Amino acid sequence: MAKRCEVCGKGPMSGNNVSHAHNTTRRRFLPNLRNVRAMIAGQSKRVRICASCLRSGKIQKAA
Repeated sequence: MAKRCEVCGKGPMSGNNVSHAHNTTRRRFLPNLRNVRAMIAGQSKRVRICASCLRSGKIQKAA
């Protein structure tokens, strides 16, 4: 299953782990995805959205 938000499309980003000796190795920053039941086009549907979309109110949770 893709680690991607179904609302905004946010996905994994890449960067570096940096040690105290400044050795760098590649790492992934994953989005904070949540499974929620949301109202989409008048129907209740289960979607995977990131926490920032959930907080900002881009989706309406189903009751």
